[in-house]
This record gives sequence, C-alpha cells and structure tokens, in this order.
Amino acid sequence: MHGAFIVAIVFGGIVLALAVIGATFIMSIKLTRDGISRKDKKYQSNETRMIQEIYQGLSKMEERIETLETILLDREKGKAKNETI
Repeated sequence: MHGAFIVAIVFGGIVLALAVIGATFIMSIKLTRDGISRKDKKYQSNETRMIQEIYQGLSKMEERIETLETILLDREKGKAKNETI
C-alpha cells in the first residue's frame, strides 16, 4: 500500500513538473511573439491618444497667443501713430 502511494506521488510530481515547464515555455513563446499584453496595448494606445490631444491643444493655444500678440502690437502701433500726428 505504501509503495503504490510513493509511486503515485513520484508520477504526480513528474506530471506537475512537466506542466509547469510546458506552461513556462508556452508563456515565453507567447510573450516573444505578441510583445505586450492586450491590456498593456490598450493602456499604451490610450496614453498615446491623450498625448496627441495635449499636443494639438498646445498647438492651437500657440496660434491663439500669436494672434493676440499681433492684435496688441497693431493697437500699440495705432496709438503711437495717433500720438505723433
């Protein structure tokens, strides 16, 4: 009875070891083939989209500031012209 129990433990250990080794091998192949996980890809795409939106917003803000500077400079030139007349 004890012999059968020992044999079952040994074979169970071998099967468990093969399962762990196989799972590790499969996961390593999956990671090298796919690169990053779906969750990480989704996070990365969201982050990229947010950065692009921020960049576009800053570009629009830069255009607005340039327009305001032009308006202010034109007003100052107009005032200076009126004072010299």
